[in-house]
Amino acid sequence: MKLTHIDREGKARMVDVTAKAKTEREAKAYGSVSMSPSTYKEIKKGEGPKGDIFTVAKIAGIQAAKKTSDLIPLCHPLAITHVDIEYRFLDESSTIEIISTVKIKGQTGVEMEAMTSAMVTALTIYDMCKALDKAIELGPFYLLEKSGGKSGSFRRKKDDI
Repeated sequence: MKLTHIDREGKARMVDVTAKAKTEREAKAYGSVSMSPSTYKEIKKGEGPKGDIFTVAKIAGIQAAKKTSDLIPLCHPLAITHVDIEYRFLDESSTIEIISTVKIKGQTGVEMEAMTSAMVTALTIYDMCKALDKAIELGPFYLLEKSGGKSGSFRRKKDDI
């Protein structure tokens, strides 16, 4: 397997995507935020010590996707066409699941943007709620699926989770 981010001398480099065709690409990433049942009950209402938890976290996740290349050195700056953040509330485990979806019509994939989005969404939930519970746990985080590009599609199997 040839590593695309390594030059002939073995040094890191940004991949040249100039000649690649623009194609539709999409990636979905997963993250979770777990806490005590009493904190979960409060957080699920949506209002916390700093205000509207889930709207602020969603906006932070959208911003994070757009700023990924500022955070991860070899990522290309991208003209993202869509970002969405979904929440699932798991009452039995006092967990909030985050699904971040990022889309583009471009020359490189958006897996890192989806992952960064999910992570920053979780960090923002923590920040919005840390006054209630500093023991809130973040993670795991992982790529759920991606489509488009030369490497084709990937979908995590249930057995991988």
